[in-house]
Amino acid sequence: MAGCFIAFEGPEGAGKSTQIQHLTRRLKAAGIAPIVSREPGGTPAGNAIREVILDPQLTMTPLTEFLLYSASRAEHVHELITPALEANKVVISDRFAGASIAYQGYGRGVPLSFITDLTTDISKHMPDITVLLDIDVELGLSRIAKRGQLDRLEQADLSFHKQVRQGFLTQAKNNPSWLIFDANQTEDELSDKLYDALYPRICAKLEL
Repeated sequence: MAGCFIAFEGPEGAGKSTQIQHLTRRLKAAGIAPIVSREPGGTPAGNAIREVILDPQLTMTPLTEFLLYSASRAEHVHELITPALEANKVVISDRFAGASIAYQGYGRGVPLSFITDLTTDISKHMPDITVLLDIDVELGLSRIAKRGQLDRLEQADLSFHKQVRQGFLTQAKNNPSWLIFDANQTEDELSDKLYDALYPRICAKLEL
């Protein structure tokens, strides 16, 4: 597959959205205009599904939760990610399949084999690079508490979020395409380290 596909992952409050903004700005300054998206979301259908998944007033089984994420991902891959990669673009997604393994697999207990099989059917290509912004769970949750009302996943208990973090760390340990960054450092320090690590990899993938 042409192009370069980057996913950002991490526990709640790790600063993914902020660092994606910094990386996007710096890539544009270097002459690379990435397409930035998110999961759940990225398409009209995906955005509608996002409202359901994150609604704090709703309850649902872990399987229902995962299947809703998968439905959003199927649209995301079909409508946005695949066409962009085929056009040799850089795609940056705020979460992708790694989040399902961490949240619905390690966190909710949905069988990992089921998650992997369905995800593989949905998307034949995984991210070229997955950026894991790792942060202490308590610190991350204290950050998001300052934003106001929490969504349905953010409201889950501490043990759930600790299992999610372990799910991310286990994936990163077992997959060389994952890069781990300490999200406890300052915003500017982290931005510099991310750009220094990602820019040469992006250039190599795009053959620039």
